Amino acid sequence: MSNLDRQAAVTVCGGRGFVVAEPVRELLSPRRVQLGESTEVRRLLPNLGRRMVGAWAFVDHYGPDDIADESGMQVPPHPHMGLQTVSWLHEGEVLHRDSLGSLQTVRPRELGLMTSGRAISHSEESPRPHARFLHGAQLWVALPDQYRNVEPHFQHHANLPTVTAPGLTATVILGTLDGTTSPGTTYTPLVGADLALTAGAETHLPLDPDFEYAILSMSGAAEVDGVPVLPGSMLYLGSGRTHLPLRADSDAGLMLLGGEPFEEEIVMWWNFIGRSNDEIKQARAEWESGTRFGTVNGYDGPPLPAPELPPVPLKSRGRVR
Repeated sequence: MSNLDRQAAVTVCGGRGFVVAEPVRELLSPRRVQLGESTEVRRLLPNLGRRMVGAWAFVDHYGPDDIADESGMQVPPHPHMGLQTVSWLHEGEVLHRDSLGSLQTVRPRELGLMTSGRAISHSEESPRPHARFLHGAQLWVALPDQYRNVEPHFQHHANLPTVTAPGLTATVILGTLDGTTSPGTTYTPLVGADLALTAGAETHLPLDPDFEYAILSMSGAAEVDGVPVLPGSMLYLGSGRTHLPLRADSDAGLMLLGGEPFEEEIVMWWNFIGRSNDEIKQARAEWESGTRFGTVNGYDGPPLPAPELPPVPLKSRGRVR
């Protein structure tokens, strides 16, 4: 999971200042960002109107893209710290390599979970040969202070538990939904689930009132709490909910993201999550000097250079530069 934006903004996230302590229906529009040579993503988090949802701090939706005659996803080696990356696909495959020596192809509805902890680097690419279509989401989870320097590790889970109801199959990606828990390691109370709705489905999804939630639309036509949500958009739902009404006029795919509000303020820039500007500057320098983040072997190409830091230091919470 990478932020390839060459004008990467410094963003202060977290804290309860942005959390809505009641149910709301806040539709978020994406920002379009180029990811590699042939993949454009729709960035939903961080958003000018919404920084985080629980510990979920970064959400990109991409595809479906026809990459039959293209290289597909080609993201060179790049660094991460202070976060977990979540690879989630509906179509296609992504080949993951990292500085720990991991080599894993992630396929549709399999969990690729990388915990960067203190430092890791990785690359992502469409295998050769690859499937015609590529469609998925890229997500980050912020690590709380007590765990943000854990040893880096990578997990792959091909079989995940599900929760079912008439017209609904919910695959639990991370955390717990309706008493069903994913095998993926988490460090804060949260949930991520893939919701597959069949045409004509009308159901309610149980929620935890202490969590804040959002729904990302992946495909199809669905209504969430009466609000039509188009593919590539996100509906922020606030907190205080015990259930969520869902309705689908056609087969539809959604992602449920939620968690306890993230108490700490964090500084996010490029592919790093830290707690101060100085920490971010140090991480950038260590990536550029080739220290700390290790080496990704096997990728055909050079590592990704870091963009320049913004010239104006961050001064106040909640501003995006």
